[in-house]
Amino acid sequence: MSNPHTSESGSPSDLLQPAETPVDAAQAELARERDRLRLLLEVNNAVVSNLELPDVFAVISAFCRDLFRHEYTSLALMDRESPGKIRLHAVDFPSGKRLIREEMVFPLDQVPSGEAIESRKSVRFDRESLERMGTEGAKLLLAEGLVSGVCLPLLTRNAVLGTLNLASYRPGAFSDADIELLGQVAVQFAIALENALAYCEIEELKNRLAEENLILEDEMRSGYQFEDIVGESAALQHVLRQVETVAPTDSSVLLLGETGTGKERVARAIHNLSRRSKAPFVKINCAAIPAGLLESELFGHEKGAFTGAVSQKVGRFELAEGGTIFLDEVGDIPIELQPKLLRVLQEQEFERLGGSRTIRVNTRVVAATNRDLSSMVAERQFRSDLFYRLNVFPIRVPPLRERREDIPLLVRFFAQMYSRRMNRNIDTIPSESMEAMVRYPWPGNVRELENLVERAVILSPGSVLRVPVAELRAVDAAPASTASTLMDMERDHILQVLRDSKWKLSGPGGAALRLGLKRTTLQSRMKKLGIEKSRTP
Repeated sequence: MSNPHTSESGSPSDLLQPAETPVDAAQAELARERDRLRLLLEVNNAVVSNLELPDVFAVISAFCRDLFRHEYTSLALMDRESPGKIRLHAVDFPSGKRLIREEMVFPLDQVPSGEAIESRKSVRFDRESLERMGTEGAKLLLAEGLVSGVCLPLLTRNAVLGTLNLASYRPGAFSDADIELLGQVAVQFAIALENALAYCEIEELKNRLAEENLILEDEMRSGYQFEDIVGESAALQHVLRQVETVAPTDSSVLLLGETGTGKERVARAIHNLSRRSKAPFVKINCAAIPAGLLESELFGHEKGAFTGAVSQKVGRFELAEGGTIFLDEVGDIPIELQPKLLRVLQEQEFERLGGSRTIRVNTRVVAATNRDLSSMVAERQFRSDLFYRLNVFPIRVPPLRERREDIPLLVRFFAQMYSRRMNRNIDTIPSESMEAMVRYPWPGNVRELENLVERAVILSPGSVLRVPVAELRAVDAAPASTASTLMDMERDHILQVLRDSKWKLSGPGGAALRLGLKRTTLQSRMKKLGIEKSRTP
């Protein structure tokens, strides 16, 4: 006799369990939908409160880590500088071997992300599909031990920005339901990403505009705005012919000459006569900026690159894009920074301080120095390869004492300029004052002359320029003869030491040791002073 509480299809306990009704199924689905919407709302609230890209990625990565069991999260963006390629912008992979790193660039057909971008659909990958692909990107994933993953396209109304990528050490780590939910997360991430990229672009433009305004204000404050060069001497005309020759090219130019000779003015003339004249002319005095800050000034820095770097900074090379950068006092660039400058000259590319993204620029370099770079190369204070790269077309700007016939023209030019500024009416320059200025050797060159004329205008209440001639008479032509005498004394002293050491330059008892110099420095001084054994008694 059969038990009334049993049946062939189940035990009594089974019969006591209520069957799931359509209402129960609907309520379960509603609960799942409620949980999904709650999670998506949490994502939305988190990402909309962050405008900077690293913060947005950090939020999404943390959310995915909490919700899905996996080890690797990355953000890959279309590379603006290399069409058809994708750049790893951010990677969250604490347990990785560092084979996959930020800023790595891959062709689209070498990584699973490429298929997701082309199809605009989520793409799942596993060990077998990576082995079939066999590309560098696929091999790196396998080398890291990642055997399953998914690439989610980040779609906007206008384009595909890139992909959000998750991967795991475990096979089959992501179910269809996981990928469906991740797809909805990717939609919100794409919106936040688009906003963050727009914010970054606006901030970069603001920083660039601020830098350009500072440079413009600096040049406006400099007062002496050279549009053409004052002078008719043969020495100056030779320089101008060299400027006309090199200006139309893109070659680097090295301006050599004493302080105050007007090297910046010549650099501006090179820029104004070139096809880059409509683009920026950006100058930087390498000796006026502390060595620790010079790299940031030249190449810029990323936010957080060092203490106090609260925002991204665009460097002078970027500001001079398409134009000319004038590196004044280039001989004062620290030796440890010179390789980076050499790379810009050779490859037209660099990375900002604290960054890893390569930035390409199209900038012409005009450098200037009052130092003897060839001697610095001999003393290993300046890289020889950088010197040769800068010294493509050297131009020596003559000191004022070598172009004395230009002094009257310059005096009148400065007198008129400062008279207008000070609302004076000076129309006469005494001949004895002019003669004293022509005789004076001007160790400070044009800059010293300008300062003297400005002081004279201040001292002149009437129409006659009152030049403080007593200051010039105190030295008159003495500095030139003194310089000559000093050089003669140095030459005689070195010759005597060479004779005493029987022309042995280095080693024990050698002339270099007796003079307290390096052998290379001694050889450089001998060359400059014209000392050769065959030409000396």
